[in-house]
Amino acid sequence: MSYFAPVALDHALDVLERNDACIVAGGTDFYPGLDGRKPPSDILDPSNIQELKGITRTETGWRVGAATTWSELIRTPLPGCFDGLKAAGREVGSIQIQNAGTVAGNICNASPAADGVPPLLALDAEVEIASPSGFRQVPLANFVRGARKVDLEPGELVVAVRIPPVPEHSTSSFLKLGSRKYLVISIVMVAIVAWTDGRGIIEGMRIAVGACSPVAARLRKLEAKLIGMQTEDVCGTMPISAEDLSELSPISDVRGSSEYRLAAAAELCGRAVADALAGKGG
Repeated sequence: MSYFAPVALDHALDVLERNDACIVAGGTDFYPGLDGRKPPSDILDPSNIQELKGITRTETGWRVGAATTWSELIRTPLPGCFDGLKAAGREVGSIQIQNAGTVAGNICNASPAADGVPPLLALDAEVEIASPSGFRQVPLANFVRGARKVDLEPGELVVAVRIPPVPEHSTSSFLKLGSRKYLVISIVMVAIVAWTDGRGIIEGMRIAVGACSPVAARLRKLEAKLIGMQTEDVCGTMPISAEDLSELSPISDVRGSSEYRLAAAAELCGRAVADALAGKGG
């Protein structure tokens, strides 16, 4: 087995073109998953590639380098629309995991319970992918194809997550339900990005729910229902119906039944929407 740790993107792509290497950055899921066994292939560690580092504002929004760790994202001063993503980052394992685990790794792992996916969906994120033939961008909603399945061909490498612009006054939130408060796999999680006009009318609403379907999903019917409503009519006792949650398809497992997940999703959606509109973040 060979271990490659390139410092340039071109070198990394050359390695992937010549070797059937597994891409491992923080390794916070990969190495525990080996359970003491040897890695099945060569390893490419992209965490030292400068092009994959940092968070920058661009003419088309924001660019989060693929090798950016959750701790780096949490520490970076960002607008309110990122508060939900930061809150999710604080739920990614322990501080040690946040120091090593990367934003792109959380996406590429494609767990239905990946904490980073719902807030990135609510931000309309796109995944930037490099290969020897060039670059392409894929909406995150299309990149994650199923449990542990992503739109990444042999020889390709995720280099960044791109966030298109949202109104400057946007707010966001993230809530997670687990069997305990810390270090737990999600039963349900909800992420919100919202913005209102000067009269308290909701102009934009994005709601994404994770751990309630093979891939985290936007609740577009509920979003459409809330747009145009007064904030005061939403932040309280607004009922959320089964039709509002129809994009979800939760399973029953050791963490909770499908019925429980749907009930929890309805409750968390109401709370997360109220938190976002109140500017509480998460």
